[in-house]
Amino acid sequence: MQENRILDLAYGMSDATRDKIGRIESITRQTEILALNARIEAARAGAAGAAFGVVAEQMGEVSSDIQRIARTFRDEVARQTAELEEAGTAMVDDFRGQRLTDLALNAVEIIDRNLFERSCDVRWWATDSAVVEAAEAPDDAARQAHASDRLATILRSYTVYLDLWIADRDGRVISTGRPGRYPEAIGADVSRDDWFRRALHTRSGDDFIVADIERNRSLEDAAVATYATAIREGGREDGAVIGVLGIFFDWAPQSMDVVQGVGLSEEERERCRVMLVDARHGIIADSRDEAALGETYEFAPEGRGRGYDLEAGRLVAFAETPGYETYEGLGWYGVIEYRREAEPRHDRADGKRASAVRDLAAVAS
Repeated sequence: MQENRILDLAYGMSDATRDKIGRIESITRQTEILALNARIEAARAGAAGAAFGVVAEQMGEVSSDIQRIARTFRDEVARQTAELEEAGTAMVDDFRGQRLTDLALNAVEIIDRNLFERSCDVRWWATDSAVVEAAEAPDDAARQAHASDRLATILRSYTVYLDLWIADRDGRVISTGRPGRYPEAIGADVSRDDWFRRALHTRSGDDFIVADIERNRSLEDAAVATYATAIREGGREDGAVIGVLGIFFDWAPQSMDVVQGVGLSEEERERCRVMLVDARHGIIADSRDEAALGETYEFAPEGRGRGYDLEAGRLVAFAETPGYETYEGLGWYGVIEYRREAEPRHDRADGKRASAVRDLAAVAS
């Protein structure tokens, strides 16, 4: 990735410094050996070798000076390289954190816009004449059959739903769109279900309710997002409540498309886990399918609507739902976990690259 360039430069400087200093130290060691040999030969030559001995002594001193300069240079470059690596790592982490935060926001915004459409669907379909007539006469078999046909037609056009249910005021499901596929739904008692009770008490035809993601036993235990509103007399906005329409969004495939469709790079995709979590931090969608529905994911927004945290081995970016138009959202978050421990070091041609500090320190051995 382009933001890693500064680290590549730090590693490159480490390699170049190690190589050059190593060569300098090799040459000075050879010079010291030559100077030592020269002093030995000068001593053997006696007075005739005195001048040559002075030169040899000076060569040794120059060699020692070069060794000290090389050592000082090595230590200084090691310190600066370490600082450069630290600054580069912080910059890369911040760049990645900001980018993944934006992508987390994008994921939860996409699902919000999708679910906003569901809130429009339920309010519109509750005014359909076949739906209203079925709720007005819950024991009329002909009206229930007509309503079922109408719901089936809707389902053929809106493939994101598992089923649509009409319940009477007492909470008995009297008509569905897929009675052949979900026979247990017909006649089911939903009077104690939260979505039914809340929808029954909506104030007008403009209101709707949405429930947290949960499994519905009558729909083969599928995970659903349930939207509901009251069916009102005459289909009027202010009509008396005569029943409830519940629609069941097929959550698993739709949400998986969202979390797996986030615009990650190839490198990020190998290390990232994209999730949607509810207001209690229960996981409701997981790109890696590592958690059961509702399993809690630990992160700490601490009042922040968006941001990221660096922890041991991971970076966690998150963004709270902003809602969309009249859909306020349910306090959900988009969350992206980047697993830092899986990140490989930069490779050199001769194998895995060690850190800049460790490379430079190795020169001394």
